[in-house]
Amino acid sequence: MKEGYVLSIDQGTTGTTVLIFDHDVTIVGRAYAEFTQHYPQPGWVEHDPSEIWSSTIGLVAQALANARIKASDLQAIGITNQRETTVMWDRATGSPVHNAIVWQDRRTAPVCDELKEQGLEDDFRRRTGLVIDAYFSGTKVKWFLENVTNLRERAERGEAAFGTIDSWLVWNLTGGETHITDYSNASRTLLYNIHDLRWDEVLLQTLGIPRSVLPKVKPSSHILAHTDPESFFGASVPIAGIAGDQQAALFGQACYSEGLAKNTYGTGSFMLMNTGHKAVASREGLLTTIAWGIGDEPVEYALEGSIFITGAAIQWLRDGLKIIAQASETEALDRSLHSNEGVYFVPALVGLGAPHWDAYARGTIIGITRGTTRAHFARAALESMCYQTFDVVGAMARDSGIPLKEIRADGGAVGNSFLMQFQADILGVAVEVPQITETTALGAAYLAGLATGFWETREELHSKWKLGRRYEPQISGEERARLHRRWLKAVERARGWELDD
Repeated sequence: MKEGYVLSIDQGTTGTTVLIFDHDVTIVGRAYAEFTQHYPQPGWVEHDPSEIWSSTIGLVAQALANARIKASDLQAIGITNQRETTVMWDRATGSPVHNAIVWQDRRTAPVCDELKEQGLEDDFRRRTGLVIDAYFSGTKVKWFLENVTNLRERAERGEAAFGTIDSWLVWNLTGGETHITDYSNASRTLLYNIHDLRWDEVLLQTLGIPRSVLPKVKPSSHILAHTDPESFFGASVPIAGIAGDQQAALFGQACYSEGLAKNTYGTGSFMLMNTGHKAVASREGLLTTIAWGIGDEPVEYALEGSIFITGAAIQWLRDGLKIIAQASETEALDRSLHSNEGVYFVPALVGLGAPHWDAYARGTIIGITRGTTRAHFARAALESMCYQTFDVVGAMARDSGIPLKEIRADGGAVGNSFLMQFQADILGVAVEVPQITETTALGAAYLAGLATGFWETREELHSKWKLGRRYEPQISGEERARLHRRWLKAVERARGWELDD
């Protein structure tokens, strides 16, 4: 077994996890903390980039202490991040010019409407693989430039930098020396041509974004930079892996062959299918995205269905409605009911993502009677995760021509056996949960370890994937169809709610 360790930073939407792996993929150190969510207006979601950085470096210190090792014992660092969340900062001071605009934020929906009205959606999709939506980074950058005092002038003078969270962390880890991102994160900006592998001049001009603010785009697995000893506990460690969280999870799930797919159950849920070296254009409202680039190898692509709210719905039940004290309560509440008794929750709290794409949809709970209890709310929230995934899986099979035989699941919610069983039931295919469920952090570690020779090949990594539990469908096709039909009826009632009549 090779000596040393790989540290993985998994910077998520509601919290940050730092894990340290040895060569056998044993977690020898860990730390986790949530950070503040800011909601300055309805539909707006922000994070404080400085809080994210200070929290992250503090968690690295905790994980190192937990593992009883020094920073100099690390062979590599991998970073995975909440995608599309947009930061801009001053190059000279390193200070953010404003809070980060989170991927869930809907403030730029009117800008997206204008672009669509100009007939630009097909051109954006052809170049980027994405739909025009406030979800992505491009219109967020436009908002910064138009709403932060003097920022456009500063940006045009080369004084401002834009990045997704990976870029922000690397900038700070390297003491402000390195401004980069990787292929996977660049492909989520609405600014990057995923076929030519370059920032797209036409799209930059359309959105009015100067090239000077953009990071350099690098492979996902490559020695990208080294930590600044003054910023990283006296050690210069290779930063050798970067990937957006969902692509990292696809890599951590060892979905290295065309047709393999995973679903991550986090704040949102994200279904990705590896399509190899071919960028498959979607006709079903899915996204075509870069999965990763390994060193000098050609990039690989994925089809993706992005579901904005899944685990966040449970967080809302806990923090917003206060009908549960902790997420773990939901499993017992769900099992206390024999069925959903006609109660459906469409969690369009920030609009609907794939395959519906409705920025003006809003959350809807329907089917409530005098007999409805908090258990119905909890069950409806969990079931909504599964129905949304079912919609995406159907679209993915139609786009790719590949009917899914099984799905690999990961993320914080996979420990809920009710949820996983219902997911298998409603999909009609097996759901496999690996022994290591923190596959997002694992994927970032794998990418970093490959680049530094800590692990030699993808075949070696594939051999480390181990099944934890497999859930087989247990309901009839007729019942599956009935449940899904009523779900779609509820979705129709949520659509377009914010539009004026």
